Amino acid sequence: MLLRTLLLSAFVGLVMPVSADTVWLSNGDRLSGEILLLDGGKLALKTRYAGQVLIDWKDIDTLRSDKPLLLRRQGLDSEHSKQLAAAGKGMVRVINATTQTVPLASITRMVPPRPVLQDRLWEGNLDAKLDMERKADDSDEWKLKGNTRLEHGRWRHVLTGDLEYETKNGTKVDDNWALEYDLDRFLTEHWFWRVGGQQQEDQFEFVRRQRIVGTGPGYRFWDNELGRFDLIGQFNRVHFETTTRTLDFDTFSLEWDYKRLLWGTRLEFYSNAELQIPEIAEIDYVLDSEIGLRYRLNSWARLSLLYELDQIRGLGGTSSERHYLLGVGVGW
Repeated sequence: MLLRTLLLSAFVGLVMPVSADTVWLSNGDRLSGEILLLDGGKLALKTRYAGQVLIDWKDIDTLRSDKPLLLRRQGLDSEHSKQLAAAGKGMVRVINATTQTVPLASITRMVPPRPVLQDRLWEGNLDAKLDMERKADDSDEWKLKGNTRLEHGRWRHVLTGDLEYETKNGTKVDDNWALEYDLDRFLTEHWFWRVGGQQQEDQFEFVRRQRIVGTGPGYRFWDNELGRFDLIGQFNRVHFETTTRTLDFDTFSLEWDYKRLLWGTRLEFYSNAELQIPEIAEIDYVLDSEIGLRYRLNSWARLSLLYELDQIRGLGGTSSERHYLLGVGVGW
């Protein structure tokens, strides 16, 4: 009797349809899967048989979704829907506390809502560059850059690092690394407090070792499936070790972290920067910044293009370093 019950339950589980979002196209086709987002006139739909597909919003007759979605309509603020129901050609029924039928053309953005404070979220990127040159001088250069974030409850851990190594004619000419860890405690949905530290070492620069410990408030403007924007102000204690002496001083810093997914999540634009204002007469400011693009080949592989600008001004002069990274990476 128990065996028959288990077999019957398994059969029922196989024949019962799995709840999925459904999209009806203007050419009569129907696609089933999971709606990831609508942005830039493209609907990203994750299907079991073809992976993620991008559909032109103008080619959709109507659609249905049983899960909550966050909608942005022309001229209106964002609104939540408990579900969407199919309607006539070019229309959809938005079901919430009330039901209203609206034109699909009036919807400009659609994304599954993500709680600001989640039980657990882990994401990150690792980009690599290798440059081998065989001319009058043989040079080998490789660089790794990575970052990862882990959120649970009201806590967020942020870890970033990079490693660079270069040889020319068998002689090492560059060898440096940097590592930074920040711990955020969210006080509200937007405000948080950050405590963090970083260390950087370079065998071929005047400042051989740099250590920074800081703390201060931050504000999260948004964080959803399309990207994020954080702004953080900190008070820091800096320790420099040069080839001749050590130096300790305080700084005030402003940092931002920006990411935006474009073209139906295929393209990722991001920018990170930190501006330090030291409390010493010799240095006016120090800027570490980067801006880049990542093209998503699939769910984990990336092509990356990165531009870095490091700048320091003091004693009436400005020194700048620019780096370019074109390579491959992984994301999660």
